[in-house]
Amino acid sequence: MSEDQMIIDQMDYANLTQNALRGVIKQGLLRAASVEGLPGEHHFYITFLTKAPGVSIPADLLARYPYDITIVLQHQFRDLRVTDDFFRVTLTFGGAPKILTVPYNAITRFHDPHAQFMLEFEVDDPTALSQDLGQDLDESEEIGDIVTELAPPADRPKKDAAASEPDGDAPKIVSLDQFRKK
Repeated sequence: MSEDQMIIDQMDYANLTQNALRGVIKQGLLRAASVEGLPGEHHFYITFLTKAPGVSIPADLLARYPYDITIVLQHQFRDLRVTDDFFRVTLTFGGAPKILTVPYNAITRFHDPHAQFMLEFEVDDPTALSQDLGQDLDESEEIGDIVTELAPPADRPKKDAAASEPDGDAPKIVSLDQFRKK
């Protein structure tokens, strides 16, 4: 094969890898849903796209978080149901219980700070999801069991996690970029 010929990944390993890593999230959620619950100080920050196919959240939350939202599963969550394709959980917002249904494909970030473990996923079609950054919200507004993280505009450079955290305390981030053909 000559250098000019491009190798085409007909197996779609990038997608297979993302699906396998989403299986890690499912297993973690199954553990959280078990009778024993989450061990020790483990807890999950799960960021997902609010307008992704299959996501179901109450209209008031969708109006407030039109692009993405980060939920925290630690102490105050109920009725966690884990299936092959999605999870459903009841969280309290402003004292009112709300049911959220989240397909694994809608998840963009999964973080367990106790284990310093993080997975990040790329969005398949970011143009299909409208992003409304015109709201007067802080970049990290905390409300009960929820943390909102507004995505940075495309022209703003991403923060280098390694530069902002000490080496020993930095989360272990699994990125799929190293497996992609450039």
